[in-house]
Amino acid sequence: MNDVLKTIKSRRSVRKYKQEQISREELDAILEAGMYAPTAHNEQPWHFTVVQNQELLYDINEKVRKEMAASDNEWIKKTGSNPAFQVTYDAPTLIIVSGRKDGMAWQVDCAAAIQNMLIAAESMNIGSVWLGLLRFFFQKDEEVSKLGIPENYEPFYGIAFGYKANEEEQVAPKKNMDVVNYIR
Repeated sequence: MNDVLKTIKSRRSVRKYKQEQISREELDAILEAGMYAPTAHNEQPWHFTVVQNQELLYDINEKVRKEMAASDNEWIKKTGSNPAFQVTYDAPTLIIVSGRKDGMAWQVDCAAAIQNMLIAAESMNIGSVWLGLLRFFFQKDEEVSKLGIPENYEPFYGIAFGYKANEEEQVAPKKNMDVVNYIR
């Protein structure tokens, strides 16, 4: 099997990290992989905000947990009410991907950039997890303003990155292979 397919198949969402910061070279390679994602009409409608400031990461986690605890959804409320829950899983690096609102297909383009970054991180044995629950932070304009995101860009998702605390290879859950039909 070629290295790209092996990396895709071995990538897992990592939720436990060493507190050692990833290197600048590795961070730059991950960001560059995101920038090489395909985009509609080559618009490249993304912006990447790298958060490595521990105080800001703590603040983001606290605000998300508070908003989740007030949710009507029982699972979200229970998770947010757990004082140990950290939306970033204590990863030392968070990358927030924002899209230019007037982009032709900015959400799809940003998702492709995120996937490229996840795969690039795995290829360097760096753990990552796509963070959908950051939406609770993004709903607060006063909080988003702390991130320095350019005007006319909307935060889309975040990804946590760091060295994996558990070096054991995780086994992929069984995949449903009966999701293809052919028209030939």
